[in-house]
Amino acid sequence: MTSKRELIEPTPGDKRYVRRDDDGRFKEVVDVGRSLAADQRQEAKAKAKPGQGDRGDR
Repeated sequence: MTSKRELIEPTPGDKRYVRRDDDGRFKEVVDVGRSLAADQRQEAKAKAKPGQGDRGDR
């Protein structure tokens, strides 16, 4: 199972979704606006659990 997406804001107005590996380091970093737009464009085949919105239907 992959880790949940975590919302961080390194500087004011710059929000990002990140996933962490087992050691707590950033594994994947995605800008929020682009991520939400991509989620809406995709037609997924599977339901996603909470926190995994980029990996299936919601």
